[in-house]
Amino acid sequence: MNLHPFYPIFDDITWLERLLPQGIKLVQLRLKDRSEDVLRDQITRARDLCHEHGATLVVNDYWPLAIELGCDWIHLGQEDLDEADLDAIRAAGLRLGVSTHDRAELDRVLALQPDYVALGPIYPTILKKMKWHRQGVEKLTEWKALIGDIPLIAIGGMSVPRAPGAFEAGADIVSAVTDITLNDDPEARVREWLEVCV
Repeated sequence: MNLHPFYPIFDDITWLERLLPQGIKLVQLRLKDRSEDVLRDQITRARDLCHEHGATLVVNDYWPLAIELGCDWIHLGQEDLDEADLDAIRAAGLRLGVSTHDRAELDRVLALQPDYVALGPIYPTILKKMKWHRQGVEKLTEWKALIGDIPLIAIGGMSVPRAPGAFEAGADIVSAVTDITLNDDPEARVREWLEVCV
């Protein structure tokens, strides 16, 4: 499986409309606290926009809508795994990415034969309060040795200067959120990311 090494995550379709033209080829739409109609509209538009730009869309959490709308990828957190119908997800042909934070979670996820494994937060993150402390790039090396050919994603506090260290430690893909969305020039920052993630 050939996923692009740069994996931004955005919380609204407007970010995709604005930044996909910069050359993004792998993106997650992580919507929170939206009505069913808004969710359906945003996921549909994101699906079509990614198709137009030759990008892979990963839908966070909303697997029934991802199935209904013919999406290709779903990302689930550990809590989401408790409620998701994994048989339905696989039967629909969706590829599955899952978050991990410790060895017990990794063991659980590997039993599901995921299409990628995310580890985080590699560095402290301001995006959301988490019970998990900084994992450090060293854990990427450990995880990669355990998961083999499954793509490994580094997430949490990632920035352009930190990306090379994550790749050197074993990450196949680096994910970014606030390093882009809080930047004074998100377009220029995306271009920097694309230069470092080759």
